[in-house]
Amino acid sequence: MNLTDNTFVTISSVAHYFPPTVINNKYFENYLDTSNEWIVKRTGIHERRFALNGATSDLIIPAAKECLRRRNLRPRDIDCIIVCTVTPDYQFPNTAAVVQDKLGCRNAWGFDISAACSGFVFGLSTAASFVKSGLAKRVLLCGADKMTSVLNLNDRNQAVLFGDGAGVCIIEKSDLPNYGVIDQVLHIDGSGGQYLKKVAGGSFLPAWHSDVKPEDHYIHQEGQTVFKNAVTEMTNATFNLLRKQKLSNKDITWFIPHQANLRIIKSVGEKLGLPNEKVVVTIDKFANTTSATIPSAMSMLWEDRKLRKGDNIIIASFGAGFTWGASLIRWNPYEA
Repeated sequence: MNLTDNTFVTISSVAHYFPPTVINNKYFENYLDTSNEWIVKRTGIHERRFALNGATSDLIIPAAKECLRRRNLRPRDIDCIIVCTVTPDYQFPNTAAVVQDKLGCRNAWGFDISAACSGFVFGLSTAASFVKSGLAKRVLLCGADKMTSVLNLNDRNQAVLFGDGAGVCIIEKSDLPNYGVIDQVLHIDGSGGQYLKKVAGGSFLPAWHSDVKPEDHYIHQEGQTVFKNAVTEMTNATFNLLRKQKLSNKDITWFIPHQANLRIIKSVGEKLGLPNEKVVVTIDKFANTTSATIPSAMSMLWEDRKLRKGDNIIIASFGAGFTWGASLIRWNPYEA
């Protein structure tokens, strides 16, 4: 769906939160057969944040409060909450309901989206469509994951890759034509589900089932297959989006890819013909926070005063499912 006709939808505020506990690569050297050099070379990650207690909603709340503060809104001004996550507080109720209660958004309805690392891209399209259609006036869109809750910290191939965090933005109407959330390209291919998954905990293999093995509660990833598909599909989705909008790579001000691996990020940037300074990288400090990587990176750009009115921002992601997509945002800072 092209979102540029008649009604224009923008990101009016953005914020993020990472827990205070910093875990550097030296931590893993103490008990895993790994080294700082090996981790940095293979992933580009130097450190990450771990939440030592609490749930995914507890990562969202500080980011949501700051997001509201930056837009000078109160919780009651939000009428829809979308939480993009693969680490919900519970199987049910949904985490959006937990956030609604904790934040005090009494006028809001909401739900969760489970699209793994593509969650925020899918959620942005959903939120923008709701606002465009009039179904919601202001959507609190949250991308958050407590990946340590599904992470096997004794497996060096996954323990070093992930962190915990949240990114939150507010989606609402804009009076400025051709600014805000412009367009997107979204895809899913279920045949790739076997390569990146968590087996236990659903109806297919309930957590209590006698066949459940300890490793079934953790992430299973076939890295080479995921790497290859991530590079190919994020690149193709971005080029397809540019063609739809009659733009070229030279029109991109900022490219914010999902932060899964620095080698993936660099490969996609090179295939798109983008200079390094246009490709946003946060994985070195925060690792892969799944649904939180893109909104938190956008928030940090805003905090660093690097976003300007009219900037063309492409966000692109790839995740379990397989799911992938890209969105074009023409930055429009909210003016009260």
